[in-house]
Amino acid sequence: MTESEDEVTRGAAALLVVPEWHSQRLSRDLDARAAEARGLALAIGLDVVAVHPLRLRQTRAATLLGAGQIDAIKPDIEAKGVQLVVVDAALSAIQQRNLETAFGTKVIDRTGLILEIFGERAATAEGRLQVELAHLDYQAGRLVRSWTHLERQRGGFGFLGGPGETQIEADRRMIRNRMARIRRSLEDARRTRQLQRSKRQRAPWPVIALVGYTNAGKSTFFNRLTGSAVMAEDMLFATLDPTMREIRLPGIDKAILSDTVGFVSDLPTELVAAFRATLEEVTTADLIVHVRDIVHSDSEAQYDDVRAILDSLGVNGPQDGEGDAPDAARQIEIWNKIDTANPDERAGIEEMAARRPDVALISAETGEGVEAARTLMASQLTASHRVERIFLRFDQGEAMAWLHARGEVLGDEVEEGGHVLTVRLDPADRARFARLWPAET
Repeated sequence: MTESEDEVTRGAAALLVVPEWHSQRLSRDLDARAAEARGLALAIGLDVVAVHPLRLRQTRAATLLGAGQIDAIKPDIEAKGVQLVVVDAALSAIQQRNLETAFGTKVIDRTGLILEIFGERAATAEGRLQVELAHLDYQAGRLVRSWTHLERQRGGFGFLGGPGETQIEADRRMIRNRMARIRRSLEDARRTRQLQRSKRQRAPWPVIALVGYTNAGKSTFFNRLTGSAVMAEDMLFATLDPTMREIRLPGIDKAILSDTVGFVSDLPTELVAAFRATLEEVTTADLIVHVRDIVHSDSEAQYDDVRAILDSLGVNGPQDGEGDAPDAARQIEIWNKIDTANPDERAGIEEMAARRPDVALISAETGEGVEAARTLMASQLTASHRVERIFLRFDQGEAMAWLHARGEVLGDEVEEGGHVLTVRLDPADRARFARLWPAET
């Protein structure tokens, strides 16, 4: 990308179209959806000059929007010099092309916008490959004037400029070959991650994964717990590549805390698939901490969105303290941004939180409630611990160290050939120990 193209892109005047279907009115606030769409556009430096929330009775196969709605938008495009129309919905290739013709300007949909954000934010080699694969998958069947990934191996702003439709057709085979190479590279990265996770599981430290809707405050909470300086801004998708740090919790000398990418409603399926290797960090955690912006008008809908993505990843651990599946991560909620609530809102939120033993109410910004959150996290990691008697030979020093670090050794009796340890241990750790050091028959 040239400097002049970057300047045009970052200063591009954008008009947002936020369609709403009847089913969405029951779960999401239209104003909140419009604000989120604006946040997505601002995240890549677009200049949002107009927002058009639209209620749709039915969708049109050719254009999604009705003719009257298109005619109502056109004057704003002309009057405000709009260079880009962003439709906060999924568009087919035909709908995108027809809307470009109708509006006389470039058009991208919600999926394309999120892919552009991820393309610009990915910082690691693996993250860039994941974004590129998702972008290739998205664009492969589209004949739009927006192809730039064959010219440069980075994401961001592919909707402005590009070689054009002729090159897209000529390079279809190149695209498929590139996708195959990326998948092989990501599979290698996935195997590496599996080895790293295997080593962490052998190491005696629990892993805690922070999840939540984008901009819920995960990174601010992460920084509070770790004293790190992970990027934490009032911006959608401020965190993209996962970050891991050591922390101490009450009664737990060492744990690994992982800050993951924020989720969002209608997260493109291409991205979920491409980032599955990264998100596997969540599926193998000992504790999943769901950070919520509890003051947000769409907090409940955001919760449902996060839960849906976790379910798609196969994260089906016990809820509200129920269940004791050995390999299922426990889950708690951190209700963040309580400092932004007015007195009446706060009283209601505090009353709800008081009825939930799996909830901590905090302000990651001010530090309020963070110590209580640390205590809750520690109690959840130790809540299901059971007392076990385990025999170890004298030469199993590594296993003994593992048990001392991972559990609470209550007694050590020396017998013929080894030690009998009385240990308070989590069932998941007991299962891991059995896999790492199988009992001899």
